Amino acid sequence: MPSAQGRRSLHRFIRPILVVVPLFGLILGWGAQIGGAGQWFGSIWAAATIPVLGALLVEIAASLRRGDVGLDIVAALSMTGALLFGENLAAVVVALMYAGGQYLESFAERRAEREMTALLGRVPRTAIRYRDGRLEEVGLEAITSGDCLLIRQGDVVPVDGTVAQGTAVLDQAALTGEALPVRKDHGEPVMSGVTNAGDAFDLTATHRAAESTYAGIIRLIEAAQASKAPMARLADRFAIAFLALTVALAGGAWLWTGDPIRALTVLVVATPCPLILAVPVAIVSGVSRAAKAGVLVKGGKALEALARVRVLVIDKTGTLTHGEARLTTIQPMTGFASERLLQLAASLDQASKHVIARALVREAHSRDLQLPLPTKVIEVPGEGVEGSVDGLNLVVGGVRYVSQQAPETRETLAGSQYPVGSVVVAVAVDGQLAGLLVLADHLRTEAAQVIERLRRLGMNRIVLASGDRNDVAEAVTVGLHLDGVHADLTPDRKIAIVQAEKRYGPVMMIGDGVNDAPALAAADLGVAMGAKGAAASAEAADVVLLVDRLDKIPAAIHAARRSRHIALQSVYAGIGLSVVGMIGAAFGYLTPVQGALIQEAIDVAVILNALRALWGPEPA
Repeated sequence: MPSAQGRRSLHRFIRPILVVVPLFGLILGWGAQIGGAGQWFGSIWAAATIPVLGALLVEIAASLRRGDVGLDIVAALSMTGALLFGENLAAVVVALMYAGGQYLESFAERRAEREMTALLGRVPRTAIRYRDGRLEEVGLEAITSGDCLLIRQGDVVPVDGTVAQGTAVLDQAALTGEALPVRKDHGEPVMSGVTNAGDAFDLTATHRAAESTYAGIIRLIEAAQASKAPMARLADRFAIAFLALTVALAGGAWLWTGDPIRALTVLVVATPCPLILAVPVAIVSGVSRAAKAGVLVKGGKALEALARVRVLVIDKTGTLTHGEARLTTIQPMTGFASERLLQLAASLDQASKHVIARALVREAHSRDLQLPLPTKVIEVPGEGVEGSVDGLNLVVGGVRYVSQQAPETRETLAGSQYPVGSVVVAVAVDGQLAGLLVLADHLRTEAAQVIERLRRLGMNRIVLASGDRNDVAEAVTVGLHLDGVHADLTPDRKIAIVQAEKRYGPVMMIGDGVNDAPALAAADLGVAMGAKGAAASAEAADVVLLVDRLDKIPAAIHAARRSRHIALQSVYAGIGLSVVGMIGAAFGYLTPVQGALIQEAIDVAVILNALRALWGPEPA
């Protein structure tokens, strides 16, 4: 049995061919008719219909095995009947319309499809292990509990373990949502999947790779995706009723008149191209409209889900907040100006690779401050740095480090108060405390406005689900109109929050980290912050924000709802016109070819209407 991926690849190869064959056959048949080879055109049209009909019958058989009854049955009946009764022109026209509709729907699904290769690509394949006094590179499957590994700067930790030697400065944002790096000393536990943001350190493995945290998260994503109930295609929701009506009219016309051609004409008119064509066109238009706003929607099902969501579960770090430390406050001591304090600290931090040091340097550059080169630099990874700038002896780092290096600062630093969730950088100049620099992960400026806009769009509940500490989550969300705040969440607990919120309506989850990926997969609709977020979340999500701005979400919801409204409008209008045509065919007012042409006119009308989803007013 071919895999699901293999079947999708096969469909992508075959569907364009199934459009070309009836189109070429239609043109060739007309050419034969015009060129005087009248005995051939009917056979050409029939031959061009058969490949489409064969592919359709295979699809119908597969659908029936799954228990799905779709509108494709009507198309199969009309093509089969047309061939049996010699109405080959009608047959090839229906084949062309059907194949074109299938290709459009496939195109809508392919618009933004991504595989989970980026997530799997982030998983380390090898590790550096100490063995017999030397280093060797081995595959992860060879690592066992107790092995000592070297974790270099920038490496993703391959297995769970503890710090064996050195100090580990770890970027855990992908797993826990913490925007700021954490320091791990000898003997402290380290999770797989985090990134070494400091100098190299030794790790003693406590688990095999398959049993480690990161592998567990990948399994959670796969399980959540497998358990997620797929939405039916919008068009198929009308399938059984329309199919019953079609069979009743066609069978009634045949029984009433004894003329099978009338039944065939009813089937040809009924071939559900308003459903097959209008919905994919409206969906493609909606996907394109969202893409222009910087929102990548992965196909028609995602667009439908986006139009229906009524509950929002949102992550904090990197979603409601920027996900990186930014300078919030400068507290200079007497004798130092704010700009001078930042200039000195950033000048010395040019010699450090620490993320906080880089944040201070970035802030100084944004203020156009000139940064002299530091000299005599000594850095303690994860603690701080000391050196000389402009002839001054500087110590810059955490409160504990600065108080140790400059003892005269201890009393002042001991009495300092810091905001919840912030990082404080102390600066000492020539042994005296010069001031404090306070950094924090800022709430996005548009966050409050976006939440209010989502309320106006009918979002009934909005809750926060964060892996960060509870006090930090509470402090960040003060003033936001939220229905609940959940913190200290592991990936599996985030899934539980998403599942619990489904009782209030279809759930949209917005996140950016690896720890959000399972919840994104479990939600009715997952939205990832794609510009800076983890690849795992982008792959697990149904919608990806190409720019990290929350205000793109209301615009995308508006586009999705408008597209769905126009698709339904086209469906209702198309079905109504088709029913009128079917009744006319049942009473003998139409031939099969006329029925096919009338249906073609209906198709053009509903397609033009569906294209309106590309334009329209922006949401308020």
